[in-house]
Amino acid sequence: MVTLPATGYIGLGAMGAPMAANLNRAGALAAVWNRTPAKAQSVAAELAVAVAASPAALARQVDVVVLCVSADADVLAVIEALEPGLRPGQVVIDHSTVQPQTAQTAAARLAARGVDFLDAPVSGGVEGARRGTLALMVGGEAGVLERVRPLLQALGQRIEHMGPVGSGQATKAVNQIMAAGINQAVTEALAFAEAHALPLEQVIEVVGAGAAGNWFLSHRGPSMTQGRFEPGFRLGLHHKDLAICRAMAEALGMELPLVNRTLADYRQLMQDGFGDEDISALYRMKRRPNKHGD
Repeated sequence: MVTLPATGYIGLGAMGAPMAANLNRAGALAAVWNRTPAKAQSVAAELAVAVAASPAALARQVDVVVLCVSADADVLAVIEALEPGLRPGQVVIDHSTVQPQTAQTAAARLAARGVDFLDAPVSGGVEGARRGTLALMVGGEAGVLERVRPLLQALGQRIEHMGPVGSGQATKAVNQIMAAGINQAVTEALAFAEAHALPLEQVIEVVGAGAAGNWFLSHRGPSMTQGRFEPGFRLGLHHKDLAICRAMAEALGMELPLVNRTLADYRQLMQDGFGDEDISALYRMKRRPNKHGD
């Protein structure tokens, strides 16, 4: 049996809390920290682990630090807060979705202290986080990944080394562009089906069994057509991620028309107060106006 390194987890949101729980079940989790103390206390009590007083204090207790926060500035702020407690030989793994340049900046700062860094964004939604079935797209040194691969296997079924630091984030950008297209297609198609008074449950089942079948249709189709949009992936976060994708494309002189369309649609939904719903809330915009009063 492999002995996993003592691990600390920072960022206990919708994805981070279940990922921390999976590390705890694997016997690796030693401490947690969250910007909102009440959340850290709640998760720590549930998992029977320690709450660190600060990121630096957490770093002093563990061999591996795992992050899952919301934005580029948050990642760099956590790295700065960790630095006083870090020591050579440790590894920091970031599961956030940020710019590749942010990952490279974090890696350079940590390398100056002899600490290794992996950018390892994930895909699979809250369900995948809970079940430990995420896909991990990893940037960094292959040897560092192999050192922590047994730890990451508590989180995901597919762990893929994509290249140097930043490559994981670039791959996640590909994922987010595809997710935007799939969201547009599925919500539009199901709104079309609804307008034709088709039995939506059967539509989802039969279409899902054919060439157009996909994860989003089978996992989000039933709930969206019932008017339920509990977040598996929050719309406001996908908007943030797609803005990153657009900036990356612009730097290369590329255009992403579908991303631009989705950003505009999400912006309207956020203005209407739906930014905390699942991305399937795009269905609200696709249905015939006023048919359901929303």
